[in-house]
Amino acid sequence: MIQSAIPSTTEVRGNRLRARWNAVASNLSRWIGHDILALAGRISIAAIFFLSGRTKVDGFLTITDSTYELFRSEYKLPLIPPEIAAHLATYAEHVFPVLLVLGLFTRLSAMALLAMTVTIQVFVYPDAWPTHLSWTGLLLYLIGRGAGTLSFDKFLELD
Repeated sequence: MIQSAIPSTTEVRGNRLRARWNAVASNLSRWIGHDILALAGRISIAAIFFLSGRTKVDGFLTITDSTYELFRSEYKLPLIPPEIAAHLATYAEHVFPVLLVLGLFTRLSAMALLAMTVTIQVFVYPDAWPTHLSWTGLLLYLIGRGAGTLSFDKFLELD
C-alpha cells in the first residue's frame, strides 16, 4: 500500500489542536512559574502545620494539658518522652511555618517539616498516607527548588 504525502484532514485537525494546546501550556508556564508555585506551596503547607500547632496551645505558646495527654496516649513516640515531644512538635509547628511564609531558611524549614511528616506517618497515623503524601510533595518541591524570588532567602542571597 502506498501512503500519501498529503496529510489527511484528521491529521491536520490533530496538529492544529496540539499546536493550540502547546501554546496554552506555554503561556501557563510563563504565568505560573516557580516563584508563584513556591509561594503557594510555602503558604499552604505552613497553614497546615501552623493551625495544627495553634490547637496545642493557649495564648501565645502555653502548651495545654490536653496536648500533654495527647502525646502520652495517641501521639506516643519511641525514645522521646511525651512531655519533650509535645514541646518539640508544638514549637516546630509554630516556628517553621512562620519561616516558610517569610521564605527564610526555606529549605531547612521544609526539611524539618518533612521529618515531622515522616515521623507522624510512621509512628502516629500510618493509615493517613494520602494526606502525608500530599504534604511530602509540597515539602520536596520547596527543598529541591527553594523559596523563589518572593522570599527573604532571595533577598539575603541565601538561596
